[in-house]
Amino acid sequence: MAKDPTLFDEAPSAKPGTDPSGHRSRLRQRLLEGNDEALGDHEVIEMLLMQAVPRRDMKPLARTLIDRFGSLAGVLTADSRTLAAHPGMGEATAAALKIVSLAARRLARQRIREAPVLSSWQTLIDYLTIDMAHLTRERVRVLYLNARNMLILDDHVGDGSIDEAAIHPREVIRRALDLGATALILVHNHPSGNAQPSRADIEITNRIAEAGRLLGVTVHDHVVIGREGHVSLRAKGLI
Repeated sequence: MAKDPTLFDEAPSAKPGTDPSGHRSRLRQRLLEGNDEALGDHEVIEMLLMQAVPRRDMKPLARTLIDRFGSLAGVLTADSRTLAAHPGMGEATAAALKIVSLAARRLARQRIREAPVLSSWQTLIDYLTIDMAHLTRERVRVLYLNARNMLILDDHVGDGSIDEAAIHPREVIRRALDLGATALILVHNHPSGNAQPSRADIEITNRIAEAGRLLGVTVHDHVVIGREGHVSLRAKGLI
């Protein structure tokens, strides 16, 4: 396993646990005593990096990460290998950042399993945004629901454009019947960032909805996720 270069860039005179300027202590106090806006994005990254490298000024590295990936979300959802290869980074510091996005996804996933999806819609959108908004490839998912609209299965169908090569209407409905699902929600992302649905998105949605109507499976919605927001085909009157 490659060694983390950040662990070998410390000043020779540094001592474990020291904070001569008090900078780290001030950041901790602002975090503990402030609200969600107490720290800037680069300071959040800095504090995460501090957990992996306790004796080095991490502010410059945090700023270069924000500059490269564009935002806090961009840093946290970046590919692990890309993060580790960034100048000044390594496996330990990349892991310190990736564990946050993992924890956020699991927390959001747990929340959508605790209540009917349609009555906790924003929770669902938050989960899908955390998980998909910054993907660099299209991902297609089907959320299968029971008669109470509780999530039975979040099925990752595949990666690539949403067409019948990736998601066939008969297969989607057959899977619903196998699971005992009475409804479903289609989901995919647009790596371009723009969540506006394409003609292909609309056509495949309506083919699946028609197949579902014949067998008693309701297509509640098709949600398109992008970095700039999300679009519900149901809300736009396209289903």
